[in-house]
Amino acid sequence: MYVLIGGAGLVGVSLAQKLVELGHTVAVIDIDPNACRYAREQVGAMAFEGSAVSTEVLLEAGIRKADSLVAALRNDALNLAMVTLSKHYGVPHILARMRHSDFAQPFRLAGANHIIGTVELAVSTMVNAIEYPQVESMMHFDQGQIEVLKLSIPNNCYVVGRTIAEIAQDSRFPTGSLIIGYQPHPHEDLMIPNGSTVLEPGSTVLIVTKPGTLHQVIDFIEGCK
Repeated sequence: MYVLIGGAGLVGVSLAQKLVELGHTVAVIDIDPNACRYAREQVGAMAFEGSAVSTEVLLEAGIRKADSLVAALRNDALNLAMVTLSKHYGVPHILARMRHSDFAQPFRLAGANHIIGTVELAVSTMVNAIEYPQVESMMHFDQGQIEVLKLSIPNNCYVVGRTIAEIAQDSRFPTGSLIIGYQPHPHEDLMIPNGSTVLEPGSTVLIVTKPGTLHQVIDFIEGCK
């Protein structure tokens, strides 16, 4: 896959490095010659010096053959311009980094397939870490309308020794929530459970739920016998 990244700052370079490690062909565009040199020599990506909202530079970087494009420039207005140009040149998959939520709708109208609100994401992650310290990790989907949390099963909690089917049928388990992953022990791989899977003490579950039911899910899973 050919991925074009606008901006060789911390986010752009870190993303480029991960994509290169995954075997993708990556090119970055930045006005800073030192940033471009670093991307070439230390990351292994192609780098084009110049403005990522210049049609001449974009064409030189091969925007017409890009499978995905990431607008990770220093401000939302520049990222919006890059998204617009990317849509014009037919890039099938466009991602935009967003600093201010006021740009969400303009990004969508311009053709961005994915919008990553960096400030909102960081704040939300910190709030969740403060409110739910027992949750190992939490992911957000569909603009925060769906939450997926990773939660350990305490030794003396109510769900130990019960099957997934029994838990799903319990009236105290929030409606619309679902256990989608199960890890019996830390050294074992995560598996997709079925109705007969029995939760063991010290195991870990992945649960999908709505934001409004997070407290209910956690209280149910951690409830003592």
